Amino acid sequence: MAMALRCFRHLHSLLYSPLAVMRRLPQAPAGCPALLLEGCRQCVHQVLLTRQLATKKAKGKGQTQAKVSINAALVEDIINLEATNEDMQAVVEALKEDFNRNVSVRTSPGALDHIIVVTKDGKFPLNQLGQISLKSPQLIIVNMTNFPESTAAAMKAIRESGMNLNPEADGTLIRVPIPKVTREHRESLAKLAKQSTNKSKDSLRKVRSKSMNQVKKFKSKVSEDTIWLLEKQIQQMADNAAAEMDKLLAAKTKELLG
Repeated sequence: MAMALRCFRHLHSLLYSPLAVMRRLPQAPAGCPALLLEGCRQCVHQVLLTRQLATKKAKGKGQTQAKVSINAALVEDIINLEATNEDMQAVVEALKEDFNRNVSVRTSPGALDHIIVVTKDGKFPLNQLGQISLKSPQLIIVNMTNFPESTAAAMKAIRESGMNLNPEADGTLIRVPIPKVTREHRESLAKLAKQSTNKSKDSLRKVRSKSMNQVKKFKSKVSEDTIWLLEKQIQQMADNAAAEMDKLLAAKTKELLG
C-alpha cells in the first residue's frame, strides 16, 4: 500500500507538471516497482493526450481552436512526426528552388541546367550533356560537342520547357535567344508558377496520406483519442506547409505581375 501511494504521488506530480509533455517520463522512484511504474507511464500517456483532446474540443464552433501539439517522443512507436514534418518541408523547399530556377523574369544560364533531355540512353539534365554559357545579355549558348547525337533532343527539351525559349541549332551549338520581358511573358511565368504550386501540393498530399495511413494501422492498439490527435497533428503540419506554398505563390505572382 505504501509503495502504491508513493507511485500515486509521483503520478500526480507528472500530471500537473508543466514540463510533463516536454520530456520523457522519469525512471522508477525509490521503492516503486518497475511494473507498477510502467502502468503509471501508460496512464500518464493517456491522460496527457486526453487532456489535450479536451482542450481542443472545449473550443466551441465559430471560435478559434487551439493548435494540437503532441510530444513526438510519446508517439514515436506509432509514427515519426519529426520525419513527417521534414518530408513536408522538403516539398516546400523544392518549390522555392523551382521558382528560383524556372520562374524568373531574367533568364540565366543556370535556369537551363536542370531541363530534362530525353535521349535513347535515358533522361539527363541538360548540363550533363552540354556546356551552358552566357554569350551576351541576350544570348545563351549550349555546346553539345561531347554529345552531338543529343542535340536535337536538347533543342526539343529547351523548346518545351515552358520558359518561352526558341533555340536555334548551329552545328553542335545551340543558340538560345533570351526573350524580351513582355507582359505576355510575365503572364506565362505566372501561370507556370501556379502549375508548379499545384504539383507541389499534390506531392504534399501524398506525404500526408502516407502518414495518415501509418497512424490508421494502430487503430486497434491505441485509443481513439490518440488516433484523433495524431491525425489532427498531421493535418495541421500539412496545412502549415500548404500555407507556406500559397505565400510563395503570392509573392512570385506579385513579383511578376505587380
